[in-house]
Amino acid sequence: MSHHQHYQQRGPHSRTMSSEERSSTPVNKISTPVHKSTSSSSSSQRDSRQEADSWEIIEGLKIGQSNVQRPDKHEGFMLKKRKWPLKGWHKRFFVLDNGILKYSKSPIDIQKGKLHGSIDVGLSVMSIKKRARRIDLDTEEHIYHLKVKSQDIFDAWVSKLRHHRLYRQNEIVRSPRDATMRTFPPSAAMDSPQPTPAVVNEVKVSSLLPYGTICLARCQSNLTELSRLLQSLEILQRTQSAPNFTDMQSKGKQFSAILHCKLRLAEAVTTVRPLQSPSVPARLDRRDPAGEQMGIPLTQQASNESRLSMSESVSEFFDAQEVLLSASSSENEGSDDESYVSDVSDNISEDNANFAGSAFRNGRRSCLSAPCPDTSNINLWNILRNNIGKDLSKVSMPVELNEPLNTLQRMCEELEYSELLDKAAETEDPFERMVLVAAFAVSGYSSTYYRAGSKPFNPLLGETYECIREDKGFCFFSEQVSHHPPVSACHCESKNFTFWQDVRWKNKFWGKSMEILPIGSVNLMIPRFGDQYEWNKVTTCVHNILSGRRWIEHYGEITIRNIKSSACLCKLTFVKGNYWSSNVNEVQGFVMDQEGKVIHRLFGKWHEGVYCGVPPSAKCIWRPGSMPTDYELYYGFTRFAIELNELCPELKDALPRTDARFRPDQRYLEEGNLEMASSEKQRIEDMQRVRRKWNDENNIKHEPRFFK
Repeated sequence: MSHHQHYQQRGPHSRTMSSEERSSTPVNKISTPVHKSTSSSSSSQRDSRQEADSWEIIEGLKIGQSNVQRPDKHEGFMLKKRKWPLKGWHKRFFVLDNGILKYSKSPIDIQKGKLHGSIDVGLSVMSIKKRARRIDLDTEEHIYHLKVKSQDIFDAWVSKLRHHRLYRQNEIVRSPRDATMRTFPPSAAMDSPQPTPAVVNEVKVSSLLPYGTICLARCQSNLTELSRLLQSLEILQRTQSAPNFTDMQSKGKQFSAILHCKLRLAEAVTTVRPLQSPSVPARLDRRDPAGEQMGIPLTQQASNESRLSMSESVSEFFDAQEVLLSASSSENEGSDDESYVSDVSDNISEDNANFAGSAFRNGRRSCLSAPCPDTSNINLWNILRNNIGKDLSKVSMPVELNEPLNTLQRMCEELEYSELLDKAAETEDPFERMVLVAAFAVSGYSSTYYRAGSKPFNPLLGETYECIREDKGFCFFSEQVSHHPPVSACHCESKNFTFWQDVRWKNKFWGKSMEILPIGSVNLMIPRFGDQYEWNKVTTCVHNILSGRRWIEHYGEITIRNIKSSACLCKLTFVKGNYWSSNVNEVQGFVMDQEGKVIHRLFGKWHEGVYCGVPPSAKCIWRPGSMPTDYELYYGFTRFAIELNELCPELKDALPRTDARFRPDQRYLEEGNLEMASSEKQRIEDMQRVRRKWNDENNIKHEPRFFK
């Protein structure tokens, strides 16, 4: 296949790792994407330039600092990066008053109250880049990118923002009831050596007690609201069994409100727990009536304390090229219209029902050998504080933050619902085939919803993964083809389709959030009809990296084209929302003909399902399977993910030694041996650095074994 990376047949020589493979370096010979190799000297020059123009994080309120003088009001024009999905910058008028930064198009709009947005700088992570005159504010929900053309104006804004930020933080400490539930990360002073541990503990506890008080007050308020909503739900459930669409909308909104209340309650309890005695959360838990009354849907969505998935962040966290991300702005100024996705009845045919996880009983394991480790004692701020605005590919993370899968296996996980492709291969209508392909493209994101703050292991150069699934009818193979920059490639064959992709990721940490931008394309061929589809991936953002409820968001546009035919085109939009909005995780799209006429409309949520048509008569094309028992204790893995790293006795002699299943640190983590997992991870990373240095010095280039 000359149009993409070639998958080469393996011979007997591929069963062991050769000495040449162990002493090879990355070479970028794949066609998509194309990367130019660089010398050590040019890399050093690039690093020195980046150090001279690096991001600087602005410190917050220090312990013992009080009575910050009220700052003067400041206003003026700045450039703000345009809201997603638009690109570029536009001019906005900003007003900074008492630590709150408001903006609109003009001073007149500010006077009329026509605001485009409001930012609490006291609760934001602020970072600046002096040479580029950039100011970034990470508020957890949004990342605001600001720029000033004049150096004098830039210096004035930075000075004023510093002052207002300290004043606002001091006000929050003095009057926590006026603040939101969000917190700002600790300043450098909190990490500096102190005279005695006793003094440190006394100061920290005294500074946190007011915050604990407001958390308890919010818990009480949320409990009251939750009780009221539960009573309302019970009344609604006594109504007729076949409600009309208006009733369904009302129930959907009511249930959404209950879910949001439950999530707020869980976050408040989680926040208070480190500050209070064990008896306090115990009393709160006894007062929470939702656990036994709401049933499985609410339990699945709200019981997991950390629904974040860092599994999409697959760039290497050590020893790789630093590439700064120039992604679109994470801010969204769109409407907050209520979502109608959950209001649609599931008109699922018998065939479609098979897509909701068809391989529950296939003779494979159904549980991991050990639960995921406790990560509450890991201070991510100490690890990430010096990497604001930088690519995290050089940061080595603790093994506890990993999950016992690696990137190559995660690529295979995107094929969990390959039954959609099998059905597409049997569908004569090209527009209906496109609908199924679109549903498959969305389904690849569903497994990220419950991933509890973990990330996959980064593959070693030359590492492979092979997965033959007779129950699904495909054979999958992947390889880490480049280490600098990290690039993973995969190829999957079935009697009905051929699937391949090569992807690398750029990521950037903003203080509270991390954006991950995939570069590359996904390809699918259906031989029966001569179709060859190609599409891109969307941006991923991990929110609340440091504190609060961690969650993941996918946003952007996917365009699916059949490059062998112009008969139809599909566009999918992963809507950018926020954690509390009803349109979070929403997907909208359409399939149109070559004249631009819309043939099918698609909507849904990437973690719940995809529908085709117009509500309430829309047809469910796909929905994810149910989660395993105690999934929240086992990394939030789906049933399919649990099976990916299984190493049966009959496979040990058949797989090449480069297969990811043989990786010791990953296997130790799966077995719950953190000490050995951490030791092996460090040993492997050190060996890879030494090998890469030796290869660079001897001008040895790595040749991928199964892709070119």
